[in-house]
Amino acid sequence: MLATAVPAIALTQIPIATQHLLQANPPIASSPVGELAGQGGSLSILPSSVEIEPLSSFTFAVSGIEDPVSWAVQEGPDGGSVDHFGNYTAPADEGTYHVVATSLVDPSQWGTVTVTVNAFTALADDRRTVWTPGIPGGIPARSTVCAYVDAATFGHGEQDATDGIQAAIDTCPPDQVVLLSAGTFTINDDIVYLNRGVTLRGAGPDSTLLQTNGATPGSYIPGVSKPIIIIGPVRWDPDGPAFDLASDAPKGATSVQLASAPPGGLSPGQIVLIDELSGAAWQPDPAGRGQIWAAPDWRVVYQRHNPERGTDDPWPDAAGWFSRQDRVTAEVKEVQSYDPMTRTVTFTSPFHIDYRASHAAQLSVYLHTHVKNAGVEDLKLQGGDDGQLRFEWAAYSWVARVENTGWLNEGFAVNNSFRVEIRDSYVHTPVWMEPGGASYNISLSEGSAEILIENNISVDADKVMVARCSGAGSVVGYNYVDDGHIGSNPGWVEIGLNASHMVGPHHVLFEGNYGFNWDSDKTHGNSIYHTVFRNHLSGQRRDYTDGAPRRCAGAGYYSYWMSFVGNVLGLSGQMSGWSYESSNWTNPTIWLLGWDDWAPYPIDPTVRSTALRHGNFDYLTNSVNWDPNISERSMPSSLYLTQWPAFFPSSYAWPWVDPIGEDKLYRLPAKARYDAGTPFVQPP
Repeated sequence: MLATAVPAIALTQIPIATQHLLQANPPIASSPVGELAGQGGSLSILPSSVEIEPLSSFTFAVSGIEDPVSWAVQEGPDGGSVDHFGNYTAPADEGTYHVVATSLVDPSQWGTVTVTVNAFTALADDRRTVWTPGIPGGIPARSTVCAYVDAATFGHGEQDATDGIQAAIDTCPPDQVVLLSAGTFTINDDIVYLNRGVTLRGAGPDSTLLQTNGATPGSYIPGVSKPIIIIGPVRWDPDGPAFDLASDAPKGATSVQLASAPPGGLSPGQIVLIDELSGAAWQPDPAGRGQIWAAPDWRVVYQRHNPERGTDDPWPDAAGWFSRQDRVTAEVKEVQSYDPMTRTVTFTSPFHIDYRASHAAQLSVYLHTHVKNAGVEDLKLQGGDDGQLRFEWAAYSWVARVENTGWLNEGFAVNNSFRVEIRDSYVHTPVWMEPGGASYNISLSEGSAEILIENNISVDADKVMVARCSGAGSVVGYNYVDDGHIGSNPGWVEIGLNASHMVGPHHVLFEGNYGFNWDSDKTHGNSIYHTVFRNHLSGQRRDYTDGAPRRCAGAGYYSYWMSFVGNVLGLSGQMSGWSYESSNWTNPTIWLLGWDDWAPYPIDPTVRSTALRHGNFDYLTNSVNWDPNISERSMPSSLYLTQWPAFFPSSYAWPWVDPIGEDKLYRLPAKARYDAGTPFVQPP
């Protein structure tokens, strides 16, 4: 946004709090900041207070005034700096500081925000990573329409529209929009491939329907055996060539040397895969069942036992279900540069876990080029029976404001992809409510990394979300997640918020969500190093009479190094008969860590001993419980957001989960939409 010149203003007209900075830096330019609402009145800043870490940044917005404003730091340079757009950078020193915004038209209108700068040390370096997921700068707002496809041309669903939509996509210039009319489009003949950087946009999820005659309610039998849309170049792609790392790629590093040079080198912007062998072998099973196939450091634990349990995954097939063979610890990366002289690859983001040369860590090159900057918006999908909308080899791509319902397998599937966003959408009610993979709302697989799942409603499915051999550096933020269930066993309380269900997921952040629980299952192996921050975990599903296991926060056997910080657990006034921590999964409990659903139902003590629990409030004890070994008693407003979330109305409070405040909970936008019966219209 361009700055505009403004008339000179006498220094005496500006509040004393800003004068010292304005003397050194006069307001020669200004710009509106954020969403400006209303006219006149006092100036307020969003949010009204924020806690961030030293040297980090946060962008403030103003509300209640339409004038251009100037920004200043009350404490001067010692309190940090702020530019003309409200972009504040904290100083190196901890403390409390104040950012001031003043109208340049009417200096009597001004406001201030308190900034607490605190080094958040509760999360050790091995538990934390750089969470900057999704599309930098957000989804592009495209307005140029390259093609208009009218449902009437295809009889509003009577004739197949696949070829017509595909032809419009194939000829659309980059960064433009293929616009679908209101009405119904039948997609039976083939899959719609969004295989270039354009937007496929409908007239709204209540107006534009893409359907296929595939999934049938109440049936596990597919019809057409295909999804409706693939964002990517192909449905299937074999593994490409792989190159050994010459040395370890340590967590936090952004470059690594290869042992040999890829023919043709690597190009800036190229998407590649980093992974390593698990190192698994027979280990004594801490659950007392003989041996289990696991890595000696327990980073990887497969569902394979000696003696065999009867429900074990098939070996060795399972080790390649959602990864290269036995390379379940993986993350998709983007090349920033490549030096052919030294064979050094530099990436656009850091490694989220160590990749070890001793485990034959490799860089793998994909055979197809990832599709970038492609998006699906403002429509409804129904009937896909090999998933419904799949990201396959996609990067910097998205779905937004999409209703996704009535499918078989996954509603939204993200495979082999990088920096994808699923946002502002409503995914619910697949056709087959039983375990076995047919009823998953959102799925991450095949090393997909730095994915952003934000401001969605995900309800009424067997698994409301899963992650399989994927998830590094991803964020699940500010979603409403409820009513996970099994159709034939409605009393069983499914796992809610999670990044598990196949071995390998690590370092996913869950922030600001509402869920009936958070958990990590061991059905097909373990997951590790997830962070659960400022969520409301109610412990109770909305529309079901819960049987077992009833818990607010859990982690199954072999789920190690989980972190729970700043959450609100349970429901006020509804915790009669609950315990704080249980070793019996048949009892309702706030915490169910290390649980197992196989007789004799042991508890894994290592899950508990490696779990971090700090600053969580629960409605059973009506208190905040802190880790006694951590002196810190405060927490940042967010672990990934650097500005007021655009999907939070100015009338809502953010952060909406505040375990150490007087009011523990405010309003989550996604839940407010669901409660109001308006999944795409935000209540005031």
